[in-house]
Amino acid sequence: AQQFEWLKEDYPSLFKRIQGKAKTGQFVPIGGTWVEMDCNIPSGESLARQFLLGQRFYKQHFGQTCDVFWLPDTFGYSSQLPQIVRLAGAKYFFTQKLSWNNINKFPNTTFWWTGLDGSSVLTHMAPSETYSAQCRPGELINGVKKHKDVAYSNESLYLFGNGDGGGGPLRSMLERLRRMANVDGLPRVKQSHPREFYEHVEKTTRELVAWKGELYFELHRGTYTSQSNNKLWNRQSEFLLRDAELLCTVASFGSEDSEFEYPAEELTRLWKLVCLNQFHDVVPGSAINMVYRDSDKMYKDIISSANRIRKEALANVCRSVAGTDLTSSQGLTVVNTTGWMRSDIVAIPASTYANIFSNTSPVQIRASDSAVLVPVTNVAGFGLHSVSAETCSVRAPKHPVHVSKTDKDTYLLENRFVSVTFNASGHIVSFYDKTEGRELVPKDAAANVFELYDDVPLYWDAWDIEIYSLEKYQTLKSAVVLIVEEGPLVASISVRVPISDGSVVTQTISLSEHSPRLDFDCSVDWHENRKCLKVSFTWDIYSDVATYETQFGVVQRPTHRNTTWDMAKFEVCGHKFADLSEFGYGVALLNDCKYGFSTLGNSMSMSLLRAPKAPDEHSDMGHHSFRYAVYPHTGTFSESNVVQEAYQFNVPLLELPITIPPQISSLHKRPFFSVSGARNVVLDTVKRAEDDKTSYIVRLYEAYGGHARALLTSRLPFSSVCKVNMLEEPMDGPGIERLDHSTALKVPFKPFEVVSLLFTL
Repeated sequence: AQQFEWLKEDYPSLFKRIQGKAKTGQFVPIGGTWVEMDCNIPSGESLARQFLLGQRFYKQHFGQTCDVFWLPDTFGYSSQLPQIVRLAGAKYFFTQKLSWNNINKFPNTTFWWTGLDGSSVLTHMAPSETYSAQCRPGELINGVKKHKDVAYSNESLYLFGNGDGGGGPLRSMLERLRRMANVDGLPRVKQSHPREFYEHVEKTTRELVAWKGELYFELHRGTYTSQSNNKLWNRQSEFLLRDAELLCTVASFGSEDSEFEYPAEELTRLWKLVCLNQFHDVVPGSAINMVYRDSDKMYKDIISSANRIRKEALANVCRSVAGTDLTSSQGLTVVNTTGWMRSDIVAIPASTYANIFSNTSPVQIRASDSAVLVPVTNVAGFGLHSVSAETCSVRAPKHPVHVSKTDKDTYLLENRFVSVTFNASGHIVSFYDKTEGRELVPKDAAANVFELYDDVPLYWDAWDIEIYSLEKYQTLKSAVVLIVEEGPLVASISVRVPISDGSVVTQTISLSEHSPRLDFDCSVDWHENRKCLKVSFTWDIYSDVATYETQFGVVQRPTHRNTTWDMAKFEVCGHKFADLSEFGYGVALLNDCKYGFSTLGNSMSMSLLRAPKAPDEHSDMGHHSFRYAVYPHTGTFSESNVVQEAYQFNVPLLELPITIPPQISSLHKRPFFSVSGARNVVLDTVKRAEDDKTSYIVRLYEAYGGHARALLTSRLPFSSVCKVNMLEEPMDGPGIERLDHSTALKVPFKPFEVVSLLFTL
């Protein structure tokens, strides 16, 4: 749809001609999304917006939405796509990219693809194995020879024309098709709408095989990591827009006399930019340098604008709730935009601290910037919390965190939950869970180990990481370790690790007094040539599978290489976390912008940076900042709160320099939304409805893979509520039960189901 919008803006007369041809059936709009997007890196909400923007454009300008989801050239397909496609009004899917697999041949051509929640879409992969055929006899014959499901369906799609940036079909191609029309031994070719093919398959085929789960692409694994800063800004943009929409909705619907105008047009503009940059050669990191010069400017615009909108909405929410104009900059209010209660440590300027806490001495002053650290506890999900002497304790904690250097040239970070020992190289040689009495690092093993790999693909630098690259690497051992923060709220060490003569990584490793989570803030000066930097963690945990976050859910992948299908997944995509758990215990690796992971046996690794030289010879050169964390937990993954912890790692408490009056200092106990009775349900998105200024959307999903019946409460007013699809159209399904005309709803969920609700004033 993005290309059509450009066409409409720049060449309106040509766009009108295309609209006319579409009415007569001579031009077929397909796809249904804003761009032909990557399906690995974007969040679940980003995929939802791809369809929302795309389908609305097609409906407005071509009179109908697309029922064929068309992604011929994208680098793998998330296991949540079947559900998202169905919820976006489509029911068919086309690709051919898996024909490029470099280890296994995908076994099907026409089949039912079933996603995480059980939703299915009729899927076809062209047996001609191209989207730019030249209309030659050999290609048509391949359409028969390589059709893997010919026993069930003897038809296939044949895509011809100069594609991938080319100019479409040529007269010579059409002439060749005419001449081959009645040649014995060649299949018959009929030109028609793709929908006709799928509908005919549905009508004439009695039974097709089903493929459950992700369509993992056994190639282009380097796109999980290439152009690291681009991926960081994508993640930041997604969360900034999430917070901005939430707060704008609360600001505009939160009170009857609110004068806040929901900035729908500006938010739509920003989402279009985010979706544009999720095109399948931009966010994967496989575009030319000129593209990234453009995308850098776009992300700067997105981040700056979303920050401004979020700040304005947050100030309006606080004014509305307080019932007065809050002009003071002498206090501090924090806002929790996640859906659960949380505690954290905030850093505030010394002058603000003095105004709030008068003559009380600070417990800890941060060495890097002289900010005062203050613990805030039990901040309700989607709630506000006024930082004051009444709500925050500024006394030394009962169980402070410690840091020390031992006689053996090792360093120890310790709180009441864990004790972590580092050697002189900055490697973790002991991670001891004091609550469980369990050592997590096996004898003679280590964690937080930087490894530098040779990274020379066979063909495509930016696209690929090859399995043979795993055989040649060096462990980075030389390091300078210093104590940075000594507690009692936060203790930190700094580790500086030279990578080469031109590159170095510096990380600050921190442990807080209130959590077992160990945080790593990294800064890298990177000037390498065809190298890949990974960080690895070896744990005393054994499981046949590891769990990785995907859009609106998780996917489990093998930790062994029993078969070629297992071996092919030597590098896989994950979002905010990867988790390795056995019965009773597990460890999660969290991050703020990384997507490439590998787990073999009990060793987990995360790809941090690459240095490809084509198509952008400057790819990833320069400075990088990113964060990751280790989060140990009791129980299996499904018994943990890893999903929530990963959200918190990516969504800090928001701070506003205002004072909430004492009479409403308990405001944090009245959240804007709450979800209870189902800890496996995550409230992900709140936004105003697209077509109705008096309605708003709340989107939730089941995150762990089980049924649930959640109690959702909204403090925003509403008279009615209904379940809608991702195009915000009413849909059938299990009923939403409102409790006695109250603000509470009982909402049922299937495993990994995404539920969108439309609230109307």
